[in-house]
Amino acid sequence: MVTLSPLNQRRWRNFKRNRRAFWSLIVFSLLFGVSLFAEMLANDKPIYVSYRGEHFIPVYRFYPETAFGGDLRTEAVYRDIEVQCLIVTGGMDACWDDPEGLIADAEDGEIDGREIQKGWMLWPPIPYSYDTVNQIDGAAPSPPDGQHLLGTDDTARDVLARVIYGFRLSIVFTLIVTGIASTIGVIAGAVQGYFGGWVDLVFQRVIEIWTSTPQLYVIIILFAILGRSFWLLVFLTALFGWPALVGVVRAEFLRARNLEYVRAARALGVSSRKIMFRHMLPNAMVATLTMLPFIITGTIGTLASLDFLGFGLPSSAPSLGELTLQAKQNLQAPWLAFTAFFTFAIMLSLLVFIFEGVRDAFDPRKTFQ
Repeated sequence: MVTLSPLNQRRWRNFKRNRRAFWSLIVFSLLFGVSLFAEMLANDKPIYVSYRGEHFIPVYRFYPETAFGGDLRTEAVYRDIEVQCLIVTGGMDACWDDPEGLIADAEDGEIDGREIQKGWMLWPPIPYSYDTVNQIDGAAPSPPDGQHLLGTDDTARDVLARVIYGFRLSIVFTLIVTGIASTIGVIAGAVQGYFGGWVDLVFQRVIEIWTSTPQLYVIIILFAILGRSFWLLVFLTALFGWPALVGVVRAEFLRARNLEYVRAARALGVSSRKIMFRHMLPNAMVATLTMLPFIITGTIGTLASLDFLGFGLPSSAPSLGELTLQAKQNLQAPWLAFTAFFTFAIMLSLLVFIFEGVRDAFDPRKTFQ
């Protein structure tokens, strides 16, 4: 069991007293926690298959069609009526001739007077993945209905499934980039502010040059050479995002470097690393946390903007920015625009409220009644 120090207990109490931040954390945790199991919620593969007494978990493992009595060694297409017939009837060859009739007959546990070992499948609540193309009556995009609660996009893919996967991808991308960029920015700002002098001067010139580099052009060039990928985009976004915290941390360390407790620690022979990160950094956390909501929302906006322009994640990835682009290109389908707007609005609002509460909890001057 984790035991919090008295200081962290006070911070946690201050955070809980901020009702907006506390309930935003609960709602966001529920949404993000649910999205982590997106494969169990929205998938074109069953969660569980029982076939001839054997157990299969298709959402996480590859099974060829031959595992269910078929002829192909490629992965079984579970939405095909013939494959469903093979599973339900135990692999009868007649499934290729009359699958629907055999499935109906198998409900009684026997076919043509012959008892069969009936199989079954457990499907996710949404039987479509983010890349599942569902053949529908009429032109795509189609409006919301009982089959697609948020409609389909212009390639007949389920919008709700893409929102679930896209929400998870955006949050994971943001957390990774923010963690890397914040770590680099805090270290750089601490070194500048603590040592000052030529170290600060050289660092400032490097940051000025680096921040003047056109980020979009660099991303376009590297994507053209190396191809688009998730981790390359993480690396490039963090590479250009770390200077955001440098100025704030530098200013706090410049202010605190000549305070009494720092001078006393130096006189006692405490190493510079311990003074910087054990004594000075906690005092600079309020100003640092103040910037985090802007960094997080900016990272989400960067990802959405790059996907909207076609320079973000691979086209096969579930992307909220690509959904926004489809809304722009299909003005006759307002459900796409409403879905994209409310997804971004809810996600960004919750994150901002949470980090406002974290900032206030770390501020020793702020209390809540």
